[in-house]
Amino acid sequence: MKNNGRFGQFGGFYVPEVLIPALEEMEAAFYKFYKDPQFVADLDTLYNDYAGRPTPLYYATRFSELVGFKVYIKREDLLHGGAHKVNNCLGQGLLAKYMKKTKIIAETGAGQHGLATSMVGALFGMQTKIFMGSIDVERQSVNVHKMRLCGAEVISVTGGTCTLKDAINEALRYWTSNVADTFYMFGTACGPHPYPTIVKHFQSCIGTEARKQCLEKIGKLPDIVTACVGGGSNAIGIFSAFVNDKNVKLVGVEPAGKGIATGKHAAPLNAGKVGILHGTKMYLMQDSDGQILDTESISAGLDYPGVGPEHCLLRDNKRAEYVAVEDDAVLEIFDIFTKCEGILPALESSHSLAWVYSQKNKLPADTVVIVNLSGRGDKDVDIVERNKIK
Repeated sequence: MKNNGRFGQFGGFYVPEVLIPALEEMEAAFYKFYKDPQFVADLDTLYNDYAGRPTPLYYATRFSELVGFKVYIKREDLLHGGAHKVNNCLGQGLLAKYMKKTKIIAETGAGQHGLATSMVGALFGMQTKIFMGSIDVERQSVNVHKMRLCGAEVISVTGGTCTLKDAINEALRYWTSNVADTFYMFGTACGPHPYPTIVKHFQSCIGTEARKQCLEKIGKLPDIVTACVGGGSNAIGIFSAFVNDKNVKLVGVEPAGKGIATGKHAAPLNAGKVGILHGTKMYLMQDSDGQILDTESISAGLDYPGVGPEHCLLRDNKRAEYVAVEDDAVLEIFDIFTKCEGILPALESSHSLAWVYSQKNKLPADTVVIVNLSGRGDKDVDIVERNKIK
């Protein structure tokens, strides 16, 4: 397989033998079609007319006044479905269609990838199954209802921690028995090769647009680009356009849950060790025996013990800085940002906003920061209400 999908020591494809032909077929199809003029034209039409691209780069005036420097928001929350996930799902769904697959499956945590997959399944007339941890089914019930309205079957996974990690396990098990007619639409820049490369490609439109918009609006590149990091798809999508601009600082923000000191969080780039999970080598939350630790985050979409292999390389070569933010800070900024701008940020995206808020009055007034607002917070209102800081 092409370069075995390596990012330094990270990446690769550590999977059962039965999946290797399916991954090789997918890799071959991706490299055959991703630059094909008809495929590109079809995807651009879907991005523009179905998803709603390009998304605006919005100057957050009141929030900028509050923190003391200039904050611009990349509005992925305005996309159809409410999150950046539709970028990847339209790309992978179109690839599945070109490969003549008739069924699609996906895992989901916060439900945004599951919803985007369900929308694409309806759009292309494909039978759709979504695997979701039972805890996430409960805390993201609105998205589950939307998936079912699109015609998808939502399979509640009750094993393990009943969250994203276990949903991926079940989806992979199902795929091993149904590779002939089924395309597994992996939701983040993780998993076995070629998924990290495919997902990055289909999310790179975020960074390409943001870079162009910043130059047009401000006349220069930003000083800092920041995004939340779970598996890492929205972050690698926006980082991709700036990674070669050495004067642009890249900041990924992981979930610290109730605090790294508690030992129960999901910040592998800050507190993990190198290991293998779901077919790829990456930083993982694991104990001294290599057993995967239970993770915890108020945001279901970031509640994952690993992280995409390219982020691992960016951490090790110090091109990007990765920090962790606790749940209380996330809840606080959800309230502050909504009151400042009238925009409800997803709890996932609120992690990066919380880091920006932590820099209040610490950066020069002319500092330009771009925050990738990867999704909207409608889905999280009940969670916020239940966890309000007293």
